[in-house]
Amino acid sequence: MESVVQRRRAAWVGPAMSVLAILFLAVDAVGKVLRLGPYVEGTVQVGFPQSAVIGLGLVELAAVVLYAIPNTSMLGAILLTGWLGGAIATHARLGSPLFSHTLFPIYVAVLVWGGLYLRVAALRALVPLRRA
Repeated sequence: MESVVQRRRAAWVGPAMSVLAILFLAVDAVGKVLRLGPYVEGTVQVGFPQSAVIGLGLVELAAVVLYAIPNTSMLGAILLTGWLGGAIATHARLGSPLFSHTLFPIYVAVLVWGGLYLRVAALRALVPLRRA
């Protein structure tokens, strides 16, 4: 059973984590869709053709929108997990620096799932974190 303090903390920490993830991922997606220089260059540097940038941005943006809508947030989190897993695989394949590049998508995934976990009581009931 959750205490009142835990519920209050979750009521603001969860949305804050989710907003941070949404902002970060939405800025990245919109930068790709608008074909802004740094986003195109970064995408090409990791091995994707320039012609794929808009499509990648649209896929990422769709997943972010699904995550941002409460009724579809779980589906959005699942899709973003796949997206972020692809980013990890891409950086691992390139031998990118571990903590700043390869593991960065995991940091974002912690925001995505941590925010969702704190926002959605049904998820907390499904995956209870218990103290030993």
